[in-house]
Amino acid sequence: MPASLKDLNSSKFQVSEFILLGFPGIHSWQHWLSLPLTLLYLSAIGTNVLILLIIYQDPSLRQPMYLFLGILSVVDMGLATTIMPKILAIFWFDAKVISLPECFAQIYAIHCFVGMESGIFLCMAFDRYVAICYPLRYSSIITNSLILKATLFMVLRNGLCVIPVPVLAAQRNYCSRNEIDHCLCSNLGVTSLACDDRRPNSICQLILAWVGMGSDLGLIILSYTLILRSVLRLNSAEAVSKALNTCSSHLILILFFYTVVVVISVTHLAETKATLIPVLLNVMHNIIPPSLNPIVYALRTRELRRGFQKVLCRRSLQEK
Repeated sequence: MPASLKDLNSSKFQVSEFILLGFPGIHSWQHWLSLPLTLLYLSAIGTNVLILLIIYQDPSLRQPMYLFLGILSVVDMGLATTIMPKILAIFWFDAKVISLPECFAQIYAIHCFVGMESGIFLCMAFDRYVAICYPLRYSSIITNSLILKATLFMVLRNGLCVIPVPVLAAQRNYCSRNEIDHCLCSNLGVTSLACDDRRPNSICQLILAWVGMGSDLGLIILSYTLILRSVLRLNSAEAVSKALNTCSSHLILILFFYTVVVVISVTHLAETKATLIPVLLNVMHNIIPPSLNPIVYALRTRELRRGFQKVLCRRSLQEK
């Protein structure tokens, strides 16, 4: 077939929208999953708003550790809101159609918020490293100015560096299928529908993952290795216990966050057919951390629990 005729056919059948089918293999009863997903979403928004309220109303919590936690809460709410309204619309109203610009915008937002969450985890690890290894210099190193600069750097880094991902996806030629066996627009899931070569997208995502989140994870591991070495040198068992307890909640969340990222990445790179478990993991990775982070920190941080009690007491006194 002549090249001109191929181009004509491609432009004739160029799709203008995608159809998100939902979870593969369970389309007939997937709407029942809307209940737990709604509860997770409401929990994510409610608990993170509560964390921000507690930090704002309790002056004793306006410390670097809790300021980073407040920034993490904002990022978590953004990540959850990027995907959940559309997923619930699919389940409740059968609103499976999504335009190409909306889909590419969702790809950008997901990558941006996930990258920012990784970056905030790195900032929190550095904060704990300085607090435990250099306690006397902590207040002079971790200042409000440093927190602001670190936050702006993470926003700019992820806001700019992930731009090639949706741009490359938008440049692909979608000339035949437009049904995505997923609840959201994932980069490799969308570009798998392209009629031309999608290797640039896969290479770009792999490079960004290793350079961005890979470097974050490496520095986090280095920080906690140095923390562990410093803690083991302490002579007091009580001091060791206190230091490890301070870091344990952070480590729990980091372990879950990066483990799921690795599993999803390996699944995509293997280019296996979309199945329920990888798709479910992808969705859970975007909704469970936002709902889990504030709960873990609240349960394991005495100061947050006290702040919560102060807010409740203040509200009850105001009502009286």
